[in-house]
Amino acid sequence: MKKIITLVLLILFYSVNAQFRSRDVLDRYTDFDDQQFSWGYYLGINYFDMKIHPSNQGLADSKRFLIDVDTKPGFTVGLIGKMKVHDLVDLRLEPSMHFVQRDLLFKNVQKIIDDEIANGIEPTLTEKDVKRNVKSTYLDIPIFINLHGDRWNNTRPYIQTGVSWLVNLQANEKKEQDNADQTFRMKTHNFSYQLEAGIEIYFKRFKMTPSVKGIFFFNNELVADNEGTPPYWAGALKSINSRAFVFSVKFE
Repeated sequence: MKKIITLVLLILFYSVNAQFRSRDVLDRYTDFDDQQFSWGYYLGINYFDMKIHPSNQGLADSKRFLIDVDTKPGFTVGLIGKMKVHDLVDLRLEPSMHFVQRDLLFKNVQKIIDDEIANGIEPTLTEKDVKRNVKSTYLDIPIFINLHGDRWNNTRPYIQTGVSWLVNLQANEKKEQDNADQTFRMKTHNFSYQLEAGIEIYFKRFKMTPSVKGIFFFNNELVADNEGTPPYWAGALKSINSRAFVFSVKFE
């Protein structure tokens, strides 16, 4: 994660520095800002985590969490549609796809296995029951209000905020199988608020924008296990809420 942040900051620093050091101080791509409507696309690296609220089954006697999340970087690709509202205000629609992979580690299950082995009992659970691989593909449809400053040496800072509807195409919500069959289920339809900041950098024929965005889910994504399934997995959780950072480069 630190390497990703460092790389994004370096790209941003050298891009802006190159603009400031340029002897050609004429404004570039000036007609773009005058357009009522415009479009673009972006590519990014995402880092999706989970905010976990465990039940009593997911807590040790010391109240320490027995469930961890192992997050892995993912990939984001999206489109940009912009409508100019004011010289300093834009309305933006930026649909995207987030390809995400996370692992949920159930230490409460590992504790059960260890206790049974220590008591000379054949374990009823296996190592496969300790980890659940949670793959998600989110179709993200956010709408933003974009506030930006004036140009300065062919650069322009901005911030934007908005709300989003996210459809998890790999949620498994409707599947009959649950964690008893190694299937972790999540909600298909989700909602979030999003915050983003970046610097627009103008070139002769296009605009490039390094940016960082935070995504914070409103709703609980957890789907309960079927009746009769031991409370080791979904039963050890009260709720889960995804939260993410997306580092992207936009082209318009």
